[in-house]
Amino acid sequence: MSGGRWRLAAVALLISPLTLLAGQPLAQAVVYDTPPEDYASYQPQTTCRKHPMPGTKALAAWINRKFSGGTAAATMSPCNSGGTSEHKDGRAIDWMMDATKATDRDEVARFFDKLFATDADGNPHALARRMGIMYLIWNDHIYASYRHFESRDYLNSACPSLDKCSKTLRHRDHVHISLSRPGGRGDTSWYAGRV
Repeated sequence: MSGGRWRLAAVALLISPLTLLAGQPLAQAVVYDTPPEDYASYQPQTTCRKHPMPGTKALAAWINRKFSGGTAAATMSPCNSGGTSEHKDGRAIDWMMDATKATDRDEVARFFDKLFATDADGNPHALARRMGIMYLIWNDHIYASYRHFESRDYLNSACPSLDKCSKTLRHRDHVHISLSRPGGRGDTSWYAGRV
């Protein structure tokens, strides 16, 4: 190919919105017709299901596509296990990440930055609200929608202290994500066309 044709082809490649770069389509900004949903209130598990809800599965799949590291899964807990848990009604995701590894910590930070970013219209925590995220727990901290995702220290009620608590109960080997009921169903704005 001559130099002129090569330059023309290169320009066409750069300006095409559907161009593939490194085998991936260029990202298209999602535009929503409505403002983000209100911050989700605490909605504890009151029923028990056999399978994860559709919104929960869609969000876990999105995490696996967009972020590297461990696997995110819409995990279930047996109905006869003790306590209240969104894992019993299909509204919880566990994303297996290791808080002792810098690469995993960085990837979780990138995920949180995306969820908690203010959108172009000035709405804080826009993506988390659109996804119907009720709370996240990671590395001894909880980020609850009903507290505007303020980072707070977390200690599982089964643990007398942090040093007597397993890495799993401290959420140092996974990120826990609980969804609101509308988020679990896939009824909030982020799930349009995904569920």
